[in-house]
Amino acid sequence: MSTETRDGRAWQPDYLLDIDADKCIGCGRCFKVCGRDVMTLKGINEDGEVVSLDDDEDEEVEKKVMVMNDTGACIGCGACARVCPANCQVHGHEQAAA
Repeated sequence: MSTETRDGRAWQPDYLLDIDADKCIGCGRCFKVCGRDVMTLKGINEDGEVVSLDDDEDEEVEKKVMVMNDTGACIGCGACARVCPANCQVHGHEQAAA
């Protein structure tokens, strides 16, 4: 899919497809710039499983990472990629399956 900017220049969305948990440092910068809830902050426990962050379970979380929350909400603006210091995101032109 390709579209145009407001003044008619060609523009191709670059959708967030995945987040590499091994590279992610859980800083939350991408979450802060995205107003569409595409990502959310989760924890990784000692078994390597992605878990919800609860105040009671903080001792069980080894690392905090961003994970995909609502892939279909991404508009492909690329704001999250521009603020990511870890370069942990995968972007592409593929649209989510309907």
